[in-house]
Amino acid sequence: ALTVRFITRRFIGDYDPTLEMIYRHMAVIDGEVVHFEILDTAGQEDSLQIEEKIKWGDGFAVVYSVTDRCSFDEVMRLCFLINHIHSSPKRSSGSEQPPVVIVGNKKDLQFDRMVSTEDGENLSKALKLPFYEIS
Repeated sequence: ALTVRFITRRFIGDYDPTLEMIYRHMAVIDGEVVHFEILDTAGQEDSLQIEEKIKWGDGFAVVYSVTDRCSFDEVMRLCFLINHIHSSPKRSSGSEQPPVVIVGNKKDLQFDRMVSTEDGENLSKALKLPFYEIS
């Protein structure tokens, strides 16, 4: 839903989170045309699938639901994998770490919240990554 919102500027209520999709989008950023290929994962991958998807990416939004503690608990592991895979000697030498941002989604569902804003902020500080909460 986050990806579709970015691309279409619309919120969709009917979304299948188990369906993996690649979205292509073009935007003008700082006066330059940027072509995006966004892999919206289904989040049900095994370790080998996750590693292949991380190798594919040049930047990452690690998204969890503030209503799902298990999704939050995966953030550190995913950020570690991103860092580990992209600093591997098998990657092109001299390549920098890809940009990563941590995103807490469903901020509007306050009564269902299982992860506090402070938890997200503390994790982002520990990992030295930007953090946002959104709806």
